[in-house]
Amino acid sequence: MDQPCLARDIMVTELVTLRPQMHVCDGFARLLRYNISGAPVIDEQRNYLGVFSEKCCMGVLTLAAQLAPDREGIHSPPVRAKDFMVTRPVTLAPDNDVIEAIGLLLKHHISGAPVLDESGKFLGVLSERYSMRVLINAAYDQLPTSKVGPFMNTDFGRVIPESAPLIEVADVFLKDYYRRLVVLRDGKLQGQISRRDVLRAGQHLADVLRTREQTLLDHSHQIEQSDDHKEVTPDRSPSPEIAAFMDTRARTITEETDLLGIAQIFLNTNYRRLPVLRDGQLVGQVSRRDVLQATYDLMSVAPQREATLLYLSSLVDRGDEPFSQ
Repeated sequence: MDQPCLARDIMVTELVTLRPQMHVCDGFARLLRYNISGAPVIDEQRNYLGVFSEKCCMGVLTLAAQLAPDREGIHSPPVRAKDFMVTRPVTLAPDNDVIEAIGLLLKHHISGAPVLDESGKFLGVLSERYSMRVLINAAYDQLPTSKVGPFMNTDFGRVIPESAPLIEVADVFLKDYYRRLVVLRDGKLQGQISRRDVLRAGQHLADVLRTREQTLLDHSHQIEQSDDHKEVTPDRSPSPEIAAFMDTRARTITEETDLLGIAQIFLNTNYRRLPVLRDGQLVGQVSRRDVLQATYDLMSVAPQREATLLYLSSLVDRGDEPFSQ
């Protein structure tokens, strides 16, 4: 490979897109139908306007819960974490080879996996975001270790009880950067809940907005929260359209952004996808998964791994490393 890998080399150009005037319930359903975590919002000229993501959908669920009266049967009986958690998720061990672990995430189309010790005790999560450190470390430090353990996220703030109601789980996802939450009992994994699991469990609740549109239009306030956790109070009145819920401040890149630059953005922010723009128009998108696939392709073949690491190191000087994680 003679030139650094750029966004244009790995971006996806055939995308599911949304229109700003689309009903938010239709956007919600489209993410589930196509099994995607977010979609760019564009106008008829393909001008980029924002992103409608799973996290935006958490705001939809929260608002729907506020608008739905108990008599509609939404809150009785309540849906709890134990009712929709995945009880047999893909798991990893801290001594697993990290490149093989990334391959496992790609194979199963998952954004992360719990890491357990030999007794089944929960230790942390290897996520797409933290996997970016594999590429970064390979570029700067020649990948000093190849084990999963040093690259996992050990934050135990993601633990929730089995009894947590659906809306409380959605609220955790809305307020924090987590993409998956774990349910433990005596320190051992009982189940895992992803944002998508919440969307599937709460789709019936989102549909309340179709029957309560006038209430929504009369609602006096709305909070729009981006994937980078900056709250914005829009000037416009709340509406059932995607435009009222989409993230208009999501980070974007150009076709010239290189692989390491993209990995650095994903590592240091909570974004899971980066729209690629040319003169304000959407030409593609790069997701964490695209970067992981490129990383896996570069590093997974053992006989070529040393040469690949030397190539990555040639992209930047060690002193130019822009982050501290």
